Amino acid sequence: MSTAAGLFLIRLRGVTKVYGSGQARLMALAGVDLDVVAGEFVAIMGPSGSGKSTAMNILGCLDTPSSGQYLFQGAHVETLSRDQRARLRRRYLGFVFQGFNLLARTSAQENVELPLLYRGETAAKRHAAAARALQSVGLGGWEDHTPAELSGGQQQRVAIARAIVTEPAVVLADEPTGNLDTQRSREIMVLLSGLNLDHGITVLMVTHEPDMAAYARRLVRFVDGRIDSDAANPHPVVPGEPTVPAATAGAT
Repeated sequence: MSTAAGLFLIRLRGVTKVYGSGQARLMALAGVDLDVVAGEFVAIMGPSGSGKSTAMNILGCLDTPSSGQYLFQGAHVETLSRDQRARLRRRYLGFVFQGFNLLARTSAQENVELPLLYRGETAAKRHAAAARALQSVGLGGWEDHTPAELSGGQQQRVAIARAIVTEPAVVLADEPTGNLDTQRSREIMVLLSGLNLDHGITVLMVTHEPDMAAYARRLVRFVDGRIDSDAANPHPVVPGEPTVPAATAGAT
């Protein structure tokens, strides 16, 4: 893809999203401008109905804007066909969801291999890459376990391994700790921080939780379909270092 956008991996310009028509018309996004540089860890926050999940769906090529521009590495995503967007997702994006979204009767290994299966990779390449990804999230030796045999935290680790097995440029995490207790949530945030800091993967995370947003280095808050604030986190939590409360992470 083109790198005409310079340092920006992602750019949104005047992005709107409208659902319905007439009295049922809903303006979910009302003109959003957003730039993301490769290697950032961005927490996207805001109350329910603020537009943050809609923005995440557009960024993840799961939905398209009603108007405006979405540039990914300089390419205009809003002009791509459905198949082209699917190829972009498979090549550049990894997804982590609140509900894990694992196949219930399928082993951890097979769940992680799934994106590579869609890519048409050989069985040998799939097996090796999935084993590496599971090892990287601390689940080496758990390859044959099904989701029912794993804790919630372990299931989310499998989901993260599945997200990174394709070596994406961006991981999009939608409330990744929403179904976990505090300790497991912190473990997942340490893992996401490590992927960002140690491997340079750009992380975009939707969260309601200030304690989880505190791990991000940038905090973007949505209100009524617009970005209300966008600022660096002055004291991001760095795994292994003393924690300093991030004052700007307080609003949800």
